[in-house]
Amino acid sequence: MRAKPISCCFTGHRPGKLPWRYREEDPRCLALKRRIADAIEAAYQEGYRHFLCGMALGCDLYFCEAVLALRERLPGVTVEAAIPCPSQDAGWPPDQRARYRRLIGACDFETLVSAAYTSSCMQRRDRYMVDHASLLIAAFDGTPGGTRYTMEYAMRRGISIVDLPLTVS
Repeated sequence: MRAKPISCCFTGHRPGKLPWRYREEDPRCLALKRRIADAIEAAYQEGYRHFLCGMALGCDLYFCEAVLALRERLPGVTVEAAIPCPSQDAGWPPDQRARYRRLIGACDFETLVSAAYTSSCMQRRDRYMVDHASLLIAAFDGTPGGTRYTMEYAMRRGISIVDLPLTVS
């Protein structure tokens, strides 16, 4: 009998909630990216091989890039882009749209959660990821929003959470 694959998903804030916004060269952003990479590597060491990413601006894209880097170094890693709707990147800055599309192209799997934008497609994407994982890595500052929603849903579902707290300074 084949062992069940262990999956890990991620939630985190978009640039508008991050103190550095889009300035990824900020030391706080670089430190968070290191913490994300360390958490992913720790998950890998615990047996996690499949990683689901919601592909939102900010922390989600940091996570996706870190998993893709891990996949280059270690065997068996797969990355799934959980896309809430086809227009997710509509209205994003052009450089972020290009980044998003490059990252989706590098993923092993794409799951489109909703055929069109709806007021609930982002939450459906978050539930899909949690429902298909046994570990959630979260970069969270405690404020209301999608990241809190995803963490609360994961807690109700009883999956493990690795919290990478963000300070709002």
